[in-house]
Amino acid sequence: MSEILNLKPPAAWQFMQEHPDAVLIDVRTTCEHLFVGRPVGAVLVPLKDGLPMQSNPNFVPSVKEIVPDPATPILFLCRSGHRSLEAARLMAAEGYQTLVNIDEGFEGPLDADKHRSTLGGWRFHGLPWEQN
Repeated sequence: MSEILNLKPPAAWQFMQEHPDAVLIDVRTTCEHLFVGRPVGAVLVPLKDGLPMQSNPNFVPSVKEIVPDPATPILFLCRSGHRSLEAARLMAAEGYQTLVNIDEGFEGPLDADKHRSTLGGWRFHGLPWEQN
């Protein structure tokens, strides 16, 4: 099985600059992607979606369609880094070679007031993002 790199958002951004062929896949729900925000250029492939969240049975085939070459680097992002790690593990089992879990995700961990984006995450680090 392939090794999965765990990179904080600034290191993941640097990795993307050094690997222009890399694909950034946002595995959050459709609503999170659209309304909370997303990294510029991220491709949405929910690992789980809906209310209540249910596993996406088309996750692996969808990623394979977007990234047909297992040698292409793939970065995975979710809210805090847990679903993205699960996604990376699924693709490692499919033979994909260069996989990156973006630790802290888009919003980072909860702070003492149960708020996100104050301690870490893509937005916290000021990396390029957009929202609807």
